Amino acid sequence: MELAQTAAEKMKGLMFREHLASDRGMLFVYDEERARSFWMKNILMPLDIIWINQDREVVLISEDIQPCEKDPCPTISPDLKARYVLEINARKARRIGLRLGDKLGIFIKQ
Repeated sequence: MELAQTAAEKMKGLMFREHLASDRGMLFVYDEERARSFWMKNILMPLDIIWINQDREVVLISEDIQPCEKDPCPTISPDLKARYVLEINARKARRIGLRLGDKLGIFIKQ
């Protein structure tokens, strides 16, 4: 996984990329748990977006989110708190059997 930890990394995310290898993704890491909004502006491929709380538990899986084709781009704003957000290729969460309540091993070297 690629990490998006700084404000600049989080702002750019996966923008302008045409391909994401099947075993890759981007993990957005936040200092605190709160509601998070994401959008698909300048994203060129469909994605699954997974919201993960501070206990590393999956609280929401947004599947097969399509790139934004016109402005304004809609935001995905669940009313759930997350400390981490994971973006992976569309339909990957279903293929690997990821489900709400699953606990993920997230180990980040500082």
